[in-house]
Amino acid sequence: MIFDRDKWHEIFLTMSQHKLRTGLTAFGVFWGIFMLTILLGMCRGLQNGVTENFKETPNSVWIWSQGTTQIAYKGLPIGRKIILTVADIEAIKKNVASVEKIYAANSLGIWDGAPAYTVYKRKNGNFSIQGTHAGMANIYQQKILEGRYINKIDDDQRRKVAIIGNKVREMLFASDENPIGENITLGGINFQVIGVFKCTTKDPNSREAERIYIPNDTLRYAFNQVDWVASFVIIPKQNIHAAVAEAEVKQYLSERKKFDVKDFGVLGSFNLQNEFDKMNGLFAGIKAFSWFVSICTILAGSIGVGNIMLIVVKERTREIGLRKALGATPVSIISMVVQESVFVTAIAGYFGLVFGVLILEGVNKFIEMGGGDGRLFRHPSVDFTTALIALLVLVLSGILASLMPAAKAAAVNPIVALQDE
Repeated sequence: MIFDRDKWHEIFLTMSQHKLRTGLTAFGVFWGIFMLTILLGMCRGLQNGVTENFKETPNSVWIWSQGTTQIAYKGLPIGRKIILTVADIEAIKKNVASVEKIYAANSLGIWDGAPAYTVYKRKNGNFSIQGTHAGMANIYQQKILEGRYINKIDDDQRRKVAIIGNKVREMLFASDENPIGENITLGGINFQVIGVFKCTTKDPNSREAERIYIPNDTLRYAFNQVDWVASFVIIPKQNIHAAVAEAEVKQYLSERKKFDVKDFGVLGSFNLQNEFDKMNGLFAGIKAFSWFVSICTILAGSIGVGNIMLIVVKERTREIGLRKALGATPVSIISMVVQESVFVTAIAGYFGLVFGVLILEGVNKFIEMGGGDGRLFRHPSVDFTTALIALLVLVLSGILASLMPAAKAAAVNPIVALQDE
């Protein structure tokens, strides 16, 4: 299409003659895109902060034995306590096809019992102990700061090794002292420190950093928990929802341990993927609401643009009539009106998008200056796809705003228009 310099000169001339009117009209579109950018960016920031609170394996499921049976099962009485054992863990590995990995977990001083009295030289404290396995750092949201994590050899040989939280390190060791390789006493038993971790969860109430982790089998044998397993974590196979694996494991255990699967007091569980799905659903709803509010605002601004264009057409009736008398086609008249409308909405929307992104960048810089840990809001941003959709909405709104004025202009009768005062 050849650039029509005269047509654009007329568009700019019309806008310059009515600066206030054009500015106020464009502001409605500007505000709609600005609000869309801010709302979606803030939603993304909140989503980033919340989802980072989830473990790096959001499809994990925790299952534990919690109460006695409340429903009779095949002649067996109620009130039976169902105990989980290592044999149950091994049976689940072999017989439940949806399970990829399973980890037994015992503890001391977390759910019951007293924390372990811990001694290093002249310093001491009471700390909870949690059993872990090689590969569970992500599940427990741990990042190793010094040394290493528990490995498979530690598991297989039931080594008396420990990784300590950074808060434990602060209480037992001097700041310039290297804890790696040192021996600490847990409940009267010597353990060698092989690592120091920090907890990556953003939960301000978390006390993970005040715990000590040791190989789970070591914990069971060292602290008289050989005959039972307190809980276990399952990771489903790829493309299998955690809820499916959870249901199949519970069904298998109900048959193996002889209790009714509908007896919900027997086994407790926490399905992280269900919570993850709920959060994603919540944020999808927030995004949809943001789009709805913003598009309504943009349409309101577009209606304002349409009203202005009607006034412009009314003011230029004689000019339009003269154009038609000189041979201008209805298409050229419509094109003139549509171009002006789309131009106003596009420029206003572009600046709304730019200002919105600048505000989000400023908020992001402000948050980063405040430190990176413990935040429930991080990296507010708008992706490229959203920007493209916003621009498409702008173009469509500009076209819609110009339809009625363009039709009115195209319908002008040259004879009547030239007689218009």
